[in-house]
Parts: sequence; structure tokens; C-alpha cells
Amino acid sequence: MNQSVQPESDTIPAPALVRVDRASGELRRGQPVVVCEGDGPALLALAAETATEDAVANLKHWCQTAPDVVLTHTRAASLKIRLYTPEVVAVPFTSWMTAELVRSLADPTLDLSHPLRGPFEARRDPLPGPAAATIRLAKIARLLPAVIVAPVPSGAGGPRGFARRRELIAVDAQDLHAYDAIAASTLEPIADARVPLAGAEQAHVMAFRPRDGSIEHLAIVIGDPRRPGPVLARIHSECFTGDLLAALRCDCGDQLRGAIRQIAEAGGGIVLYLAQEGRGIGLVNKLRAYRLQDQGFDTMEANERLGFEADERLFEPAAEMLRRLGFTTVRLLTNNPHKVDAMERLGIRVAERVPHAFPANSHNEFYLSTKAAKGGHFL
Repeated sequence: MNQSVQPESDTIPAPALVRVDRASGELRRGQPVVVCEGDGPALLALAAETATEDAVANLKHWCQTAPDVVLTHTRAASLKIRLYTPEVVAVPFTSWMTAELVRSLADPTLDLSHPLRGPFEARRDPLPGPAAATIRLAKIARLLPAVIVAPVPSGAGGPRGFARRRELIAVDAQDLHAYDAIAASTLEPIADARVPLAGAEQAHVMAFRPRDGSIEHLAIVIGDPRRPGPVLARIHSECFTGDLLAALRCDCGDQLRGAIRQIAEAGGGIVLYLAQEGRGIGLVNKLRAYRLQDQGFDTMEANERLGFEADERLFEPAAEMLRRLGFTTVRLLTNNPHKVDAMERLGIRVAERVPHAFPANSHNEFYLSTKAAKGGHFL
């Protein structure tokens, strides 16, 4: 059966989405980005992870002021920095700081090799409005959530004029905070093919892409499930190490292959394969989290020590793909009650939670026990 679904429109990418995507690319390349609130306050932002001494010097020169280092509450707490401001904290970039030191503040895998830093005193006054948005941009870029910022000087042309004169990307804070939900709502099917799988020979793989051209999510449709459901479904976040390399540190590979077999044996269903590696922090940061786990932190503590929330995933892409495929009700293969709650909030009815657990091994038993004890998983 041809499972292809045609796009609803040929609308060009939303300009706001494109600006966010371009800004995240600039941040990854070590370039500064202007983050503004309309024509109001604006910050020139540089990712701590990719910052160089020259880039910091340019930021100081252009803004004519000493910058700050913006950190999340979770990372600041691990550095024993007091949390005086909501969402994020700002630490003054003092005269003895360097780009290398800031990188070590951002990356907890360097904590043991950079002891005796600080103490660091966070600013107590309210931070500029775009401060939290700069962290959101770093997360979208899959970088460590730590940013060097300086206020853009007021003057003719406003923050966007400042950006144009220096050939920089300017992006609005509101667009950054809304990016994930908007990108999910613009997902469109762009390609599909019959892909026989081990355990499910009657399978189609479909790719869905947001209109800004960013990373695709996949739907694996097995058999010919009836619409609008309830369809047996698994929401699976990609795991390069578990899914492809069959790593033993997690149960992801077992869950993926087990779901494919179970859905085929049940006569059909769907696996929604989300591009949200490492609970949404990205592959590189997941590898950093693994190093922290080797130091004794559990999987959730490791994410938080990196400056992330314990789970950064969003399930809007899964709900949108289901709707585009014609499904409104699911029997959800999961042990995670938060997935059930999320799908219900997003308008997909969960008729049944279908248990989906696999035996532990000596490498992942602590990981699984943490998911049960801290994440509420039914394991």
C-alpha cells in the first residue's frame, strides 16, 4: 500500500523559523547572534562552547561593555552559584576570565580537571528580557546551554540595524521560545518508501520535515492500520548508540526492535521516530552525559549537571505526524506515564497504555532503576 501523504500547501517557510534555524547555525560556528525583543532590549550572544578569545574581544568592542555569562539554574546549582533571578543566572565576565575558563564552566565533564574555580557571584538585579532566550537558542543549536552576552548599544536602527552593520543574524526572543511548537505544526511529509524490516516486512518509512528545512522526524508505518484508530503506536526518540550500535547502556535498541515486532504481530501500527537524541539534548551532549555517569551521576543528574532539564523532549512532532497520517486515537506502547499525559494534552486520545519493558543487563540496570524511581516509569 502506498502510504504517501501530500503536503497541504506549498507555503514558503515561515520567516521566523528560518531566522531561528540560521541563528542556531551561526552559534554552532562560533559566531555571535543578536537576540532581541522587538525594538526593545537586545543582547549580543556567543555560545560558551564555541567561544574564542577573538570572538569575546569583538563582543566587548562592539558593545563597549564587559559581558556576562548566562547559565541555567541546573548548571549554576552544580557550580554552587546562588539563584537570584528566574529561569537563568548571569555571572559577570570579570577581568581574569577567559574563553577557556567559560568553556570549563559550561562543560561539567571538565569539572575534575578544572578544580578551585570561583567563587562566582550571580547578578541580583533583573536580567534583560532576552537572557533566557539566548539559552533557548543554545539548546536549539544542540550546544551546551551557556552563553556569553553583552547588551546591544541603543542607537539609530535599533538592534536589527546593529546586526545589519556587522552582518550578523538577528532573531526575536519570542520566536525562540515558540520555535519547537511552530516547527512541529509545520511538519510536512516529503518522502516515503517501502522498507521491509526484520520482524515487519510490510513496512513503509515516511520522512516529515519542518518548513524551515531543519531536521526530519520519521514515521514507520507497519501493515495497513485502520484510521482513525485506535492504532498500536510507539513514540521512540532516536538513540544512535542503542538503536544502531546496540549499546548496552540503555534499553532503547530493545524497545525499538521489540516495538516493530510487536506491532507486526498485532497486524499493524506505527512507530514515530523522533529526532530527539539523549532526551532532547543531542548526541554530543549525550556522550558528555555518559562521561558524567561514569563518574557516578545517574542519567537524570547527568543531564541536569550539563545545564539541561532531566528530560528536554517535546511530543508535538509525534502528535502532528499522527494527525497528518489520519490517526486520532492510539494504543500507546510505553512505560512512561508522561508520554500518555503529553499525547492527551496534544489532542491525541490514548485508549490504552500497552506495557513495553525488557530485561535489564549489568550495564543498564542502574539506568532503568533511575527511570523507575525518578521518572515514574512502570518498570
